[in-house]
Amino acid sequence: MREVYGKMAQLEREGRRYAVCTVVRTSGSTPQVVGAKMVVDDLGRLTGTLGGGCVEGDAFDEARRVIGTSETSLREYELTEELAWDTGLVCGGTMWIWIEPGERALRVGDRELLGDVLAASTGGRPVALATLLRKNGRDFEPAGKLFVETDGRAGGSLGDGSLDERARAAAAEALRQGTARTVALDEGHELLVEPVLGKPRLVIVGGGHVGLSIARMASLLDYQVTVIEDRADFATRERFPDGVEVMHADMVQALETMYVGWNTFIVVATRGHKLDSHALRAAAKTQARYVGLLGSKRKTILIERMLRDEGISEERLRQVHAPIGLDLGGRTPAEIALSILAELSAERYGGSGRPLRLSSDLYERAVAKEK
Repeated sequence: MREVYGKMAQLEREGRRYAVCTVVRTSGSTPQVVGAKMVVDDLGRLTGTLGGGCVEGDAFDEARRVIGTSETSLREYELTEELAWDTGLVCGGTMWIWIEPGERALRVGDRELLGDVLAASTGGRPVALATLLRKNGRDFEPAGKLFVETDGRAGGSLGDGSLDERARAAAAEALRQGTARTVALDEGHELLVEPVLGKPRLVIVGGGHVGLSIARMASLLDYQVTVIEDRADFATRERFPDGVEVMHADMVQALETMYVGWNTFIVVATRGHKLDSHALRAAAKTQARYVGLLGSKRKTILIERMLRDEGISEERLRQVHAPIGLDLGGRTPAEIALSILAELSAERYGGSGRPLRLSSDLYERAVAKEK
């Protein structure tokens, strides 16, 4: 999303007209998620994507019209075989795409938020945008915007005090989860909530074989990765992928002194139980949204008992993911890293971790329907 907001800022500086296309609602299986954006400028240049194919093509044409008229448009796309077979978008779902002129896309009340969201997308103060969608029969229409910041400050209004209160609560929750979503407020209203924040930071405490595998995979998953290791041979820059920060330092002291923001994930994977316990104590005292400990169930119980005796709150200890990872059955460093990052992704995006495979009943019903 940083690329989209950066393009909007560039077009503003150049004085060019543009339109912003946003997926505001989905039903069933769709090629893009709620919150996906595409910018179309007055020269026909695109930034971002709505999933490609005929849907994106139609949204492009509508965006060109919006640029010329300064109107807004909310369009529904049902992804049926007849509509999308040739373009590979036979997903069976429905998408609602809102297209608005660039000059209105991030104006909430009397405040222009482009600078705020651009800063948030590059690591500044996170902000969440909330757009009210009012039901009109089977159709929806945008009916107001507000925003919420992490310190509780808010602006804008949906035109109703009770709706504002519920929308601010939903926006604050979306900021904690870090993913866009559509929330049903009542029978007549839904709320699109779009949190804007920078790359999540992953701090790996321990640069051994598992730590190295985690760093390699995480660098492909859009994390800002930092590895802390006190052994010189394991803290060489050459061992790790480009872009990974490697700190050769006392692991506990580094955790105690570095800035750890909310959107930080900490994985403790040192070489010994004692060092694990000290590192976990330091990690638990930060505001990181995720703290995990690599190791056996027995080690987890022993360390948790010790930390409880040292005064770490029961609430914070229950938030620690230990032993870390999902049960995928693998045992090699790369397989362990995969199980850990799968759990991090579930935490990051609110996923269930369940298989996506169709159930037998659903498959049989689908086959029977075709006959």
